[in-house]
Amino acid sequence: MISSPDHKRARTTGSSPPYLLHYWPTIPGRAEPIRLCFEASSTPYTDVTNSNPDSGMKTLMSLISSSSDAPPLSTPHFAPPVLQHGDLYLSQLPNILLYLGPRLGLVPSDDANAIYRINQLTLTALDGFSNEAHETHHPIAVGEYYENQKDAAIKRANDYKHNRLPKFLGHFEQVLKQNQGGEYLYGGELTYADLVLFQGLDGVSFAFPNAVQKLRDGGEYQRVWHLYERVKGLENVKAYLESERRLGYSSGIWRHYDELDES
Repeated sequence: MISSPDHKRARTTGSSPPYLLHYWPTIPGRAEPIRLCFEASSTPYTDVTNSNPDSGMKTLMSLISSSSDAPPLSTPHFAPPVLQHGDLYLSQLPNILLYLGPRLGLVPSDDANAIYRINQLTLTALDGFSNEAHETHHPIAVGEYYENQKDAAIKRANDYKHNRLPKFLGHFEQVLKQNQGGEYLYGGELTYADLVLFQGLDGVSFAFPNAVQKLRDGGEYQRVWHLYERVKGLENVKAYLESERRLGYSSGIWRHYDELDES
């Protein structure tokens, strides 16, 4: 088991209000990279709807309802996840990660440009392994049932498996090759971009187990999969993945349908 890096290198010092995470209950979804950041850095947080389903859902719906007043010092939120930190409410996953990264020690403190480069890596990983993965099972309309767009989904999934997924894997293989040491995406220590990439890889491995295994067996993206296993083996991450706090995949972003995983 790999010890988790020392994330005190860039943490905000002093007392801090509790972190409250508002998201749909029972699924990993777009909140999962946020959970991984908290878990990897040993930062206490409350996963509100999973801790208190009834009151948590009421709070969540009030945060994203267009007919209700926004929380104090906040602006309306289109969709979860929503991070609450004291009087501050933030939505949009990349925005939340930009806020948390330096505070949780997941961005180097001695590199003024690091956060922008890590954000760039994060956005690319979210495009390739989250957004496009979701579009494989809902290629026409997000509000329509999968069964009503299955033919288009099969076509979209085939393109994703054979073209888009290898392209994104190849990009991150090159990133790791050019990074000194190649153990992490940026610099020599864990950043939140590594956690985002890990989650994306884990999600597509659930959605397309056969296709992903073929890509792994091909040996072209060894650095990427070494990173995946490295993050998975970090002490704090490993403990989280084995705990009840890690939610199972079901009807969220990453869904498995046998017909979409066929070659």
